[in-house]
Formats: sequence, C-alpha cells, structure tokens
Amino acid sequence: MDPGFRSPLIDFFRRGEVARDVRLLAAQGALAPRAQEQLALLVLLSDDADPEVARAAGATLQALPVEALRAFLARPDVPPEMRRFFAGLGIVPAEAAGAPVDFDEPLLDTLSELPDPGPSDPEHKMLSSLPVLDRMKLAMKGSREQRAQLIRDSNKLVSAAVLASPKLSEAEIEAFTKMGNVGEDVLRIIGHNRSWLKNYGIAVGLCKHPKTPPAISMQLLHRLNEKDLKMLAIDRNAKEGLRLLAKKILSKGKLG
Repeated sequence: MDPGFRSPLIDFFRRGEVARDVRLLAAQGALAPRAQEQLALLVLLSDDADPEVARAAGATLQALPVEALRAFLARPDVPPEMRRFFAGLGIVPAEAAGAPVDFDEPLLDTLSELPDPGPSDPEHKMLSSLPVLDRMKLAMKGSREQRAQLIRDSNKLVSAAVLASPKLSEAEIEAFTKMGNVGEDVLRIIGHNRSWLKNYGIAVGLCKHPKTPPAISMQLLHRLNEKDLKMLAIDRNAKEGLRLLAKKILSKGKLG
C-alpha cells in the first residue's frame, strides 16, 4: 500500500530498487531515521512481494507504541492514506495531546548497535568496503565524519540515507554543496528541500556547483547578492548558461 508520504529514501523502496536484506531490516524497524519514514516504510512493506518481509513489517506494526502512534497520527501533516491504513488496524489519531513524543526519532528503534568500520587511514576512512546495509546504518546514525564520506557513496540509497539522517546539520549540507565529488542526485535532493534552501550558504553552494541541475541553479540565482553574482559570472567551472544569466541579472540590477 502507498503510504502517501514522499521522500528520496522512501521513493527507492517504492520503485522496488532496494535489495531484500535492506527491505527486511527496514521491515524489522531498524532502518528508519524518523517516525515519518518508519511508518511510511512499514505501510509500504506490509504488502511486500516477499512474504518474510511482509510478515516482519506486520510484526513491527503490532509492536509500535500505540499512544505515541496515535499522537503521531494526530499531526496535520500526516497523509490521509496513512491514517486510513492505521484506521483499518483499529488505531485512530489521538483527540488530545498526551506526553510529548520526539518524532525526529523512530517510534520503535530496533537498531541496537552500529557496525564497526574497523581500523582505517585517518586521511581516508574506507567505509566503502562495508556491505550496503552497514553503510546505510552509519549514514543514518553514524558520525559527522562518516556522513561526509558516505554522502559520496556510489550507491544512491546510501547517500539518500545520509540526507535523511536526523543528526544531519545545515552546516554539513552546505559543506556537501562544496564537495566536487558528490553526485548530481545528492544536489538535486538538497535543491528540492525548501527548508534547506532558506539557508543562503546552501543556495550559493548549489549555484556554484557544476553538477547542480540547471533547473535548480538558475532558479536560485536570483537570490544571490551582487558579490556572489559577480564571482559566478566569471567562474569558468560554471555552466555557460548560468554565467550568462548572472551577467544579465547584474546588468539589470535585479539583486536578491
């Protein structure tokens, strides 16, 4: 069943691009950065084509703390599809506020411990040798240094997990926009997050990055100040269309 909630991480599962071992762990409640993602994954995986994955999702749904779940369902941003699914299980939104619940955490966290990457060169921590499952765990729950490496992972599911991490800060996101070796998909995800785009440093980083899709960078260009527009107008690494638009905005005096 479609949970009605969209995110880059959830979309990988929705499109069927996730291996069975990863789906099984998610169904068991261990691969969820926040309550929203966890519930969406469980709803989605409850009718997975693999019977074991579907059974695991059903068992995890039964184990969810009911009052915390009802409090979550009372939130105005919960999709109607998700409310209907839980209503079918006899669980309805809470009518009154109860004890505060931290929805930046999963309602049920079965990830007991993080994998040990082992000894590594401090200049280049080789997390890439770990299985995808372990890299995803570290992407969501690991350290800032581990996220900085995993955001460049060749597996798009891993980099999406980094961007879904509740531990991720805007300073890290701004740093990602300045990395030359991040993928276009990472920049696209950042560029579609309205909350992150309120941060001027992130907007500038996206405009300056040569891998940012033009549809995103050209839209953000009008927010740049005169100093950054002038730098971009002469930046040889920037796409020609972007440089020309920067010059055009400067010539018309449309700054900001």
